[in-house]
Amino acid sequence: MNKYRTHNCNELNEKSVGKNVRLSGWLHRKRDHGNLLFLDIRDHFGITQCVIENDEKNFKVLEKLKPESVIMINGSVVKRSAETQNKELKTGLIEVRIKNFEILSEAKDLPMPVFGEQEYPEDIRLKFRFIDLRRKEMHENIKLRSEVISFIRSKMIEKNFLEFQTPILTASSPEGARDFLVPSRTHKGKFYALPQAPQQFKQMIMISGFDKYFQIAPCFRDEDGRADRSPGEHYQLDLEMSFAEQDDIFKEVEPLFYELFSKFGKGKKINKHPFPRITYNESLEKYGTDKPDLRNPIELINVTDIFKSDEVKLKIFKEIINKKGIVKAIPVKATHSKPRSFFDNLNNWAISEGASGLAYITFEKNNGKIVGKGPISKFFSEEAIKKLLKKCKINENDSVFFVCNNISDANKFAGIARQKIALELNLINNSEFNFCWIVDYPMFHYNDKEKKIDFSHNPFSMPQIDMQNFDKKDPLDILAYQYDLVCNGYELSSGAIRNHITEYLFKVFGKVGYSKEMVEKNFSGMIKALSYGAPPHGGMAPGIDRIVMLLADQINIREVTLFPMNQNAQDLLMNAPSEVDEKQLKELNIKTIKKIN
Repeated sequence: MNKYRTHNCNELNEKSVGKNVRLSGWLHRKRDHGNLLFLDIRDHFGITQCVIENDEKNFKVLEKLKPESVIMINGSVVKRSAETQNKELKTGLIEVRIKNFEILSEAKDLPMPVFGEQEYPEDIRLKFRFIDLRRKEMHENIKLRSEVISFIRSKMIEKNFLEFQTPILTASSPEGARDFLVPSRTHKGKFYALPQAPQQFKQMIMISGFDKYFQIAPCFRDEDGRADRSPGEHYQLDLEMSFAEQDDIFKEVEPLFYELFSKFGKGKKINKHPFPRITYNESLEKYGTDKPDLRNPIELINVTDIFKSDEVKLKIFKEIINKKGIVKAIPVKATHSKPRSFFDNLNNWAISEGASGLAYITFEKNNGKIVGKGPISKFFSEEAIKKLLKKCKINENDSVFFVCNNISDANKFAGIARQKIALELNLINNSEFNFCWIVDYPMFHYNDKEKKIDFSHNPFSMPQIDMQNFDKKDPLDILAYQYDLVCNGYELSSGAIRNHITEYLFKVFGKVGYSKEMVEKNFSGMIKALSYGAPPHGGMAPGIDRIVMLLADQINIREVTLFPMNQNAQDLLMNAPSEVDEKQLKELNIKTIKKIN
C-alpha cells in the first residue's frame, strides 16, 4: 500500500462508505462550525471534505493549521446528510471522519489565496507561480495544455510523421526577429544562437530523405511580449513534408485541427473543413487585416469612387483621396435603436487610438425615401446616398462608418474599427471557432523605412512564378506559396512551400540586395544541402501556446504557460535575467560595461 494514500481526493463515493482510508493533499480551506471543523483536502485530482469534532484530541492543532499546508489524514468514510450533500463535487455525497493526521509540510502565510478565483496582481502571481498554479482555473489550463500536446503527438504519429529533435544551439540568422546569443567558451569571441524556429533544420530533414517530420519545438525570439505572444520563447508544432504542394499540407492539417478543437473546444461549434481560403489582398480589402475574425459578419467596402465624385462635398476626404488615399466604409445593420452617445463614444475611441475620428451616417425613412442623418450627411447629395446604400447593401435603420487615409493605414484602422463595432454590438458569436486560410501572400513589399524592396514573409518560400519569368515581373506583383491558418482573429500558424532550387534562391535574395556570396555565407548549410538534390517540400508551424489559449477561452498567453515571463521579459520566480560573476564572464571572454546614468 502507498505510504501516503489509499485513494486520490476525487475517488471516494457512496460505495466507499464504511471504509477506512488515507488521503494526502493540501489544506484547501477550513470551515469552523464551533462543534465541528470541516477541512477540504485537495490534490491534483480533486477535493474531499473531511470533518473532526471539537472533543477530538487533534481538533485544536487542525483548527490552527494554515491553508495550503500539506497533510495526511486517516479516517472513515461516512455518508453526508441529504441537506449537506454537494452534487457538483465528485466526492460530494460523502465525507471522511478524521481519526488521526500528520503534517507533511506546514505552509507559511500565503502571499495570495488559492481558494477562490479572484484576480490578483500579475507580479505576485508570477513571483509565486507555484502557488498560482494550484488555483483551479490555472491548474486546469496547464492540464489542458498537456492533453492538447499529447493529442497532437498521437495524431501526427498516426499520420506517419516521424518525431525528431533539432539542435538548440545553432548559428545566428540575419533574417527574422532578434536572436538570443550564447557565447562560446571554447571558441573565444564567437556565439551560438538559440533557434527562432527549426526552419533550416527541418528543410534539411526533408533533403536527408525523410518524408514527414514533426516535433513540439521550443523557439526563441528576442521580441517584446503582448497578450497573444510570450516574450522570449514559445512552442510550436513544427512539421514538414516532402513532395508536397500547398493542398497536401492543408489536407493533413485541417482534419487535425477539426478533431483537436472538437475534442477540447468545450462544445463550441467548428466550421467544417475544407476551411475557406481567402487571398491576402481579399482579406485586407474585406476585413482590413490578414488575421480576420470570421465570426464578425461586417465586411469593409471601398467607397472611394463615391467620395471622389461631385455628389459628395467633403473637402477633407477629397484632399486625402487626391494624395492617393482611399475611403473604407464599415456598414453596420440595425443601429436605429442606438442613442447618439453610441456614435460619439466610437468617435472618441477612434481619437484615442490615434485617428482623427470615425465619421458616420445613419439612415432612416422620411416621407417615403431613405435619407442620411449625422454630422457629415449634409455633404452628400440624394444620388450619393442612393449609391452608398446600394454599394454597402444597407437600408433604413442601418449605419455606415468611414475611414479615410492612405491604403495601408485605412485598411488597418478600418479592420480595428470593424472589430470594435462588432464587440460593442455583440455581433460576435463566442460559441464558435471559425477557421480560414490566408493564401497568396506577396513575396516582397516595399520597405518605406529603408527605401528598398524587402521580403514580406518567409524568404525561403517558393514564388508563384517559374524561374525563367521571375525577372520579367515587377517584384511587388509576385505572389508566394505562403499561407497562414487563422482562427477567431488569431494567426495560429504560418507556413510555405519552400524554394528548393539553389539558383532560384539566389535570384529571390538578389531582389532584396543580397549577392550570391552573401547568401552562401549567411545560409551556408542550407545552400550546401540544396545543392545535392532536394525534393519539393513544404510545411508549417502552428503555435501551441495560442492554440491552448483559444481552447481555454483565455485572452492572455500567460494563462496557459507553466512558468511565463512578464511583459518586460523577466522571470520573477527565478530572477532572470540576472548578473553573473566575473569568473564566468572571463571564461567566456566577455566584459560588461556598466551604464553611467
